[in-house]
Amino acid sequence: MPENKLDLIGSRVSRQTLAQQVEEKIVNLLITNKLKPGDKLPPEMELISMLGVSRPVLREAMSSLESLGIVKRKTRDGTYFTEKISSKPFSTMLSLVNDNIEAIIEARTSLELGLVVFAAEKISAHDLERLQTTIQAIKESVDDDYGEHDLLFHRIIAQSVDNPILQGMVDSLLLTHAKVNVQIKHRERDKTVAHHQAIYDALANRDGQAAFRAMHEHLMFVRNKVLEPNQ
Repeated sequence: MPENKLDLIGSRVSRQTLAQQVEEKIVNLLITNKLKPGDKLPPEMELISMLGVSRPVLREAMSSLESLGIVKRKTRDGTYFTEKISSKPFSTMLSLVNDNIEAIIEARTSLELGLVVFAAEKISAHDLERLQTTIQAIKESVDDDYGEHDLLFHRIIAQSVDNPILQGMVDSLLLTHAKVNVQIKHRERDKTVAHHQAIYDALANRDGQAAFRAMHEHLMFVRNKVLEPNQ
């Protein structure tokens, strides 16, 4: 344990913070490798002091983390991170911020912009054919019901990079696609098709910079649809 235990947690949580934000702060110990799966957490009173929160808020956070299988409380021995989360810390963090749509979109944007550049180098002719099939399916969709084809388009790009670490991160984010999708009140199918076609063309031409620009334009379009629906 560090000499200055406050450094373990980082900055104190503000008084307005809810239990879910305490959960995120605690799980961040895993994300930043300050503690590892199986490690024991500091005692309750130390956590209260470190985080600057009340005992009820901390206990609510701990109960939620326990229900998610992230921590395990042992009678007379303290609270431990469980071993089961060792391989999927990103999924664990995502489960806590599942209602933070803006954070999910920002994370997805960061990942997909990097992925599409690598995809321009690695994507196969077969995967390019599959991408074109999804674009055609979106064109032919009825009542703007093309969410599954849209999701498949992005998943094909992620899979084409053939990187298991990135794949796991993207898979976790794409699981939230439906949550983001439902936020879009007014769809513009023609623009979606145009964006996907531009991404496809850049990938087919093995042009990483063009693929980056096309993906960025598309994801900003989605972001604005979700976060600024009246703009």
